[in-house]
Amino acid sequence: MNKDFGEELMRFHFEIDGENFTSAGQASMSVKKSLGQIGIAPDIIRKVSIAMYEGEINMVIHAEGGTADVIIYPNTVKIILQDEGPGIADVDKAMQEGFSTAPDTIRSLGFGAGMGLPNMRKNADDISVESKIGIGTTVTMVVNY
Repeated sequence: MNKDFGEELMRFHFEIDGENFTSAGQASMSVKKSLGQIGIAPDIIRKVSIAMYEGEINMVIHAEGGTADVIIYPNTVKIILQDEGPGIADVDKAMQEGFSTAPDTIRSLGFGAGMGLPNMRKNADDISVESKIGIGTTVTMVVNY
């Protein structure tokens, strides 16, 4: 995924608060607004917003937060989500719809249905998940426009 997408048009960096469900989604909302202001098509904005939101929620649920970096290129939006959480033991299994390691307390809040990574994959044109147990996870997604 180390492709040259051309000149950077914009770059955003967000700290994701791992203890606050109400702030999860603020980064994706900010990017959504900025993409709209520069004239990106609504269907692309929707894909980027969903992919980012799912990543933010995963970082809150599983990793006590992390960072989100978004780089906008002439034809591509690249999203890099990094955390220092427990890591994902089986990435292939985690990519299956419905698979979840979220505790019951999180499920009782309406989260943890096992759709985070599958929704990210569904809305990105390319996705890479690198995870090491005890070190953390990096999810890199690309949405082309």
